[in-house]
Amino acid sequence: MKLNERSLAFYATCDSPADNAGFLYKRGERHTAYHRRWFVLKGNMLFYFEERESREPVGVIVLEGCNVELCDSAEGFAFAIRFGGTKSRTYVLAAESQAAMESWVKSLSRASFDYLRLVVRELEKQLQEMRCGLAGGCGGSWKPKPSGLEQSRERLPALPATLPKENGCAVWNNVLGADRPPDTSGCGGHDEEENPRPPPPPPRRRVSNGEAASAGAAVAESPSAFCRLHEQYSREVARLRQDWQQRQRGPRP
Repeated sequence: MKLNERSLAFYATCDSPADNAGFLYKRGERHTAYHRRWFVLKGNMLFYFEERESREPVGVIVLEGCNVELCDSAEGFAFAIRFGGTKSRTYVLAAESQAAMESWVKSLSRASFDYLRLVVRELEKQLQEMRCGLAGGCGGSWKPKPSGLEQSRERLPALPATLPKENGCAVWNNVLGADRPPDTSGCGGHDEEENPRPPPPPPRRRVSNGEAASAGAAVAESPSAFCRLHEQYSREVARLRQDWQQRQRGPRP
């Protein structure tokens, strides 16, 4: 892997936030003595400097394809960064305390892209399980929750093909529940379940006995009254026709 030294030096010392930083003891590759170095972790790159105020890092460790594990060493609180392969180098580091060691081991174990890939897969799996749970089973597909208008349409009762009639008029309260009290507000409105309520039926007019008798008499006398009107207008039409014929003939000599 080819790395640009200037880009690495700028990235190591820029103002971007670090995932972890602090002093660690690093064991040398040729000499087994430990040297105190300032370490900075950014992403999957672990930079180490001779001093905290150094402008350029001494080296960098790319944390890909490696394992972070505790190890036995003369120094206390030691851990190692091991890479796969026979000729790969193993970095042995030591912290100054138990808390610092645990913090560094946790940060270094989560720095690689392989770990991030596993986290993304696990989150995708959890999201899929949530969608399956909302859909009522993994066999179904997730569907959004219907809006209030769609829910109100689904709750509307189906009307019969032929509405019941009384005195030639459809009766709504017999269709949607005759035991429901009529709405006195003058409009349909909505019921307790937010369903549209049909308009109330018009009030029925009670007929008294006298009006019923007079209506019956009028119905009984209607044929004779019609005959008298027919005869009266027939005579009037005949008289007008006779006068017209006389005007057409002209005055008598």
